[in-house]
Amino acid sequence: MKNHQVNLSIRNVSKTYSNGVRALDNVSLDIPAGMYGLLGPNGAGKSTLMRTLVTLQEPDEGSIHLGEIDVLRQQEEVRQTLGYLPQEFGLYPKAKAEDLLDYFAVLKGITNRASRREVVEALLKQTNLWDVRRQKLGGFSGGMKQRFGVAVALLGNPKLMIVDEPTAGLDPAERVRFLNLLSELGENSIVILSTHIVEDVSELCTNMAIINKGKILKEAEPLKAVEELQGMIWRCIVHKSKLPALELEHKVVSTKLLSGRTVVHIYSEEHPGNGFELVSPNLEDVYFTTMAGYNQKQSVQQEREVQL
Repeated sequence: MKNHQVNLSIRNVSKTYSNGVRALDNVSLDIPAGMYGLLGPNGAGKSTLMRTLVTLQEPDEGSIHLGEIDVLRQQEEVRQTLGYLPQEFGLYPKAKAEDLLDYFAVLKGITNRASRREVVEALLKQTNLWDVRRQKLGGFSGGMKQRFGVAVALLGNPKLMIVDEPTAGLDPAERVRFLNLLSELGENSIVILSTHIVEDVSELCTNMAIINKGKILKEAEPLKAVEELQGMIWRCIVHKSKLPALELEHKVVSTKLLSGRTVVHIYSEEHPGNGFELVSPNLEDVYFTTMAGYNQKQSVQQEREVQL
């Protein structure tokens, strides 16, 4: 039987720190059940928003509701249905995985020994750590530690799970294992993946938002956002010395080195000439055009039409 699905509603949330940095600027989002990507560069406001959602800090203004729960006023209720995997979390290196998870389960209120044993076993198996349950956490790889963090975050069957920069520093195999685990979680809960890595969002998330300097620049379904760029992304391979001239002439989306030469993607609504060829866009193109404001004209036009 499916759990009752909840939505997370964030309305006009702002936060300015004492040093004058406006970390969140009138942020509004509707986040349904499933995997939701919050994508932006370091310092964009992602961690401030995550810390606000998990009740570690309060905004200056705005409201947040998780289903019927007022997140800012009912912090205890939020914490009971919340799983949080921060970017950096401390583990006791000498503790064994099974023992520490059992300890966290007690803290979460699972006091009955038999049901606790059942929960701990199920979570260690779900995160593929059952075979290493008697190993000390100090000997775990980066990916194993992240999966243990997910096991802790899943205690109490949370309705809202927040994962902050989860794949930074993982090797490719661990990353795939970890993303597969996350993708299983988003069926009945809201799982927010806060990251600056575009591939994490394109592989996992059905909905996403792009944030920069505390503002939401775009809300979209990744596949639809990519579709909207069809016919507008062009590619050319040049010597890097030609790059400054290209940047003056065209709306450069991204540049990448390839065997000593530079692959340039540009945004243009018509054929730019100069040896450019049309390419199929991807989510990275969506991200960079949004960050640069190249396709804002289209969005402004659509907003005008909606208002009319």
